[in-house]
Amino acid sequence: MKDLIDFYKNAPLLELAYEADQVRRRLHPEGVVTYIVDRNINYTNVCVADCGFCAFYRRPKHDEGWTLSYEQIGAKIDEVKALGGVQILIQGGHNPYIPFEWYLDLLRYIKEHHPIHIHGFSPSEVDFWSTLYRMDARDVIRELVKAGLDSIPGGGGEILVQRVRDQVAKKKAGADRWLEVMELAHHEGIKTSCTMMYGIGETLEERVEHLLRLKELQSRTGGFTAFICWPLQPENTPELSHMPKTDAVEYLRTTAFARTVLDNIPNIQASWVTMGLKIGQAALHHGCNDFGSLMLEENVVSAANTTFRTSIGEMERLIREAGFEPRRRRQNYELIDTAAYAAA
Repeated sequence: MKDLIDFYKNAPLLELAYEADQVRRRLHPEGVVTYIVDRNINYTNVCVADCGFCAFYRRPKHDEGWTLSYEQIGAKIDEVKALGGVQILIQGGHNPYIPFEWYLDLLRYIKEHHPIHIHGFSPSEVDFWSTLYRMDARDVIRELVKAGLDSIPGGGGEILVQRVRDQVAKKKAGADRWLEVMELAHHEGIKTSCTMMYGIGETLEERVEHLLRLKELQSRTGGFTAFICWPLQPENTPELSHMPKTDAVEYLRTTAFARTVLDNIPNIQASWVTMGLKIGQAALHHGCNDFGSLMLEENVVSAANTTFRTSIGEMERLIREAGFEPRRRRQNYELIDTAAYAAA
């Protein structure tokens, strides 16, 4: 741990970038950078987790609270499919007024009427439902999968150190529980992504602990397909608006360091949605082999006044300018042939 901390703190950025690029080249020697066309659908903004860093949620009975209908969700899916989208990322708040059957019926509705890969419901949501509906978390996952869930995103990870979570998200699944739910999903054959949101009051040592915990779980299950990190977006947040915004250099250092530590997780995504397209492009030379999502819709980061948008053409241009071949992919990182775009 001490050597890792020293490397993280003191290595020049170019050295970090070089070491991260060596890992990327070993794992992805073909010179391809992938991306996915999908849509982030937040089905409700009603939440009782009260996370200090979230500018998106509304408490129950708030005038601005909402929950989408199945038909509204279906219309959003049709829009992204018309652009060649192959997936939806669906997440919401911890809404205590939605029965569990609603989620199961939603999954069945999507698969029947708007079939698409469903990447949805974070470990924190699974934990919340496990408590609310008095179900074992494994049974929650099994029921969701039976109804149509295909994979699970790494949302709600923040920093996987309980001291930090007690400060900013004490009502949400704890660090151990988040990892436990991910491990349960992996044992059920479900692939997941994992994340880190930093700049929320953690130490560098706690960032490293977070990464090492992900690495350890991956060494046992092999269930993580990708890692994504981004800094806190403090604007409009309930409790952290006073926190300084970390800069691009800190993002690139953190991303490169994560690539060197997480050498058993195959893919690292560039977070251009929070950092902007040029920094996302630079991240391709700091260990990232994936440009993430076209992100047709994004609500949570946008609520904190951070809004970057792009097009497929611009994403591919940025990837080519960085010296890589752009390729569309599916959630499991299977490449999509150009001829299949229209059919995807």
